[in-house]
This record gives sequence, C-alpha cells and structure tokens, in this order.
Amino acid sequence: MSEDILPDDPDKTTRRDFMTLAATGMTAVGAACAAWPLIDSLNPSADVLAMSAIEVDISKVEPGQTMTVKWRGKPVFITNRTEAEIQEVVNTPLKDLVDPEPDSARVKDGHAKWLVTIGICTHLGCVPLSNKGDFQGWFCPCHGSHYDKSGRVRKGPAPLNLAVPPYEFLSDTKIKIG
Repeated sequence: MSEDILPDDPDKTTRRDFMTLAATGMTAVGAACAAWPLIDSLNPSADVLAMSAIEVDISKVEPGQTMTVKWRGKPVFITNRTEAEIQEVVNTPLKDLVDPEPDSARVKDGHAKWLVTIGICTHLGCVPLSNKGDFQGWFCPCHGSHYDKSGRVRKGPAPLNLAVPPYEFLSDTKIKIG
C-alpha cells in the first residue's frame, strides 16, 4: 500500500486527511453562504420597521377627550384626563380592582393627565368604546368588560388591565409611541 493510505506513524497527517478537511471546510462555508439569504429574509421588512414607532401631536386633545391612533396595526387610546378623573382613579382602593395596579404605574412622571393604552380588550381582543361603561373609562360591548379612567379592568370577564405601550414625551405637545 502507498504512503497516502496508511501512514507508518499514527500522528502523521496524509494528503487524504488534508483533502477531507478542506472539503469539509468548503462545504461548511458553502452551506453558510446558501443559508444567509433565508436567514436574512426573516428580518422585518422596511414598512414594518417604519411602523415600529410613531410620533403623535397631542396639542388638540382637550381635557376629558380621548384620541385614537394606529400603532403596529393596533388602536392606541391617548386620553387627556381631567383633575377630577385623576383623583377618582388615584383614590380607588387596589382591593376593588380585578388586576390591581396603581395609577402611578400606568402614566409617566410629571404627565399624570395623559394616559396612553393599547385599545384592545384583554378578554377576547375587541376594541372597547371610550368614555362609556360604569366607570366612564372604556366599555367592551362584546362581553361587558368595564375599565376605569386609568384603563384598569373593574368589572366583567377581562382578566387584565388595558396594556400600556412603550412611549415617551418628546415635548409637552408630542409623544413617541414605540
């Protein structure tokens, strides 16, 4: 037999070992190059990335009114609460809530009059009506969930409060959601 097939020294590398290693390495590089377009196609498209954050002018929302905007295909309620509404939700005992959460955890410091929530009922995904229901917050007519002016569920089958999206104030009249 030739030297290329059976080396005398077991630690000696043959040309066959080199060819096997080179072929394996080239196969791995080729597989990675072929897989990259597939992996890259799983990234969000440009239109989805553009929708990931929106800026909203809130200067025209009067106290007591709610503005609805669309963010990531979902309705978002932006509410300018009056002092009386804020006092009512702040003074609500947490034991009276289905999903206990203080109002201070649902608003930004220094901007307590503005409440921003995702407008989807946490029961079955319906869109609740603003300024309706037993607590004059939101009412989901599909199954009867009632939310207060802090978006906290107070009555009905909804298990959780209305979700608060990530947002920040860019100025006193503009917020960025997302």
